Amino acid sequence: MKIAVIGNGNIGSGLAGVLRSAGHEVILAGRSDDIGAAVGAAEVTILATPYGAAGDIAGQADFTGKVVVDVSNPVTEDFSGLQVGHDSSAAEEIAKLLPGASVVKAFNTIFAQHYTTGLKIAGKPLQTFVASDDAAAKETVLRLAADLGLDPVDAGPLKNARYLEPLGFLNIQFGYVLGKGTEIAPQLMAA
Repeated sequence: MKIAVIGNGNIGSGLAGVLRSAGHEVILAGRSDDIGAAVGAAEVTILATPYGAAGDIAGQADFTGKVVVDVSNPVTEDFSGLQVGHDSSAAEEIAKLLPGASVVKAFNTIFAQHYTTGLKIAGKPLQTFVASDDAAAKETVLRLAADLGLDPVDAGPLKNARYLEPLGFLNIQFGYVLGKGTEIAPQLMAA
């Protein structure tokens, strides 16, 4: 599959690496690259940028008919809370910016470091929670996550990003503020 990863920071570079290792063709585009060309050539576009960059990115490409994966957690600049939450989400706001796209929320609870260490903790695959209103787009991302060796979990409609993003923020709080480190990840357990 051809995948554009927009954002070449730790998350974007990490995702690009594991996607390539899984056999996908990846175009990694940063601020100074032609984002429109990257999106145009891809079947799936992953926005691996801070939430605040979404408005600018929306104006740089035609996302009509594209599957767009939002991995952001809309944290405030001082990491004290969320910019958007509970009555909307970063993913829903991005969907408004990209009305012709099928937006999917995924990968937002995985620290960048996991992309270089096998996406497992104690031998167990990390989970990613996948939410979208478009069933086909969601299925594409669920399969993509499985290709990476993750344990994908269907998280329902896109509005559930309102709960996934606070979960991502809580993970950040545990990892950085409460000193648990980045070798952690949320996990849905079932009997």
